[in-house]
Amino acid sequence: AGMAGREEAEVQVSELELLCSMFPRREELVVTDQLAAAELQRYAEDESAEAPSSALRFTLNVKAEASDAAVVEFSMACVLPLKYPAVLPEITVSSPLLSRSQQVHLNSDLKTYLMQNCSGEPCMLSAREWVKDRAAAYIDKELSSSSVATSNATQSEDVMFTRLWIYSHHIYNKQKRKNIIDWAKELSLSGFCMPGKPGVVCVEGLQSSCEEFWARLRRLTWKRILIRHRDDVSLEGGGHAEIQKQRKFSTLEEKCFDAHGARGNHMDLGQLYRFLEEKGCADIFQMYFGVEGH
Repeated sequence: AGMAGREEAEVQVSELELLCSMFPRREELVVTDQLAAAELQRYAEDESAEAPSSALRFTLNVKAEASDAAVVEFSMACVLPLKYPAVLPEITVSSPLLSRSQQVHLNSDLKTYLMQNCSGEPCMLSAREWVKDRAAAYIDKELSSSSVATSNATQSEDVMFTRLWIYSHHIYNKQKRKNIIDWAKELSLSGFCMPGKPGVVCVEGLQSSCEEFWARLRRLTWKRILIRHRDDVSLEGGGHAEIQKQRKFSTLEEKCFDAHGARGNHMDLGQLYRFLEEKGCADIFQMYFGVEGH
């Protein structure tokens, strides 16, 4: 990418710094992938650094006022491609109050706005402003007059199957390990938890259950925890059999791949790699550890 790529990285770093200074509270701005941010920073500052392996991701949460003066929270999940601002950011706006079609409509209008107004310039602030000013209107826009239509709409909503790959700096605490297993059971999630340093948690099942699990997990105190990767599959009909068919793990179990180290807490990554390979998830290893396995 040479010089051009580095200039773009510098623009992204300074834009992120600006956003962090304007929205210092976690509930306003969350950098979802700290690793990508660190790589980007290094790339911007250091001539010899490798280009970042993944795009910068963060979430802006925006409170907007609806017509009835109720405050609505919108979440803007943002991805800055490596070539941004030469190319547009990928922004997905969501809110529990938006129906599926309202959300689609809102996001497509935002994209049109960006295409018309933001060619080649940093545009996260203007995108946020647009959402703050305009998004609430989409909630009332399509309230269907007939209740029949709405009940049919909910029938046909696709059920999503989700698999979250969570990375933690370490997981030793017995209570946390118990929570992970208990919550997965309560929410009908399967997967595995690898305690130690680093800690790896994978949960799979209904999207809403995965998101509830992640919300609970994040509330515990961690040195560092993030979603490294997520898979979302739309289920036709979404019956029990469909869900079972998507699962790669049968229950949620704790896997200790003991490295027999002096402290016995550093896991044997080779064993983890073979375990993931058996489950057809070998490509995930690289997302966690940035190297090919074997």
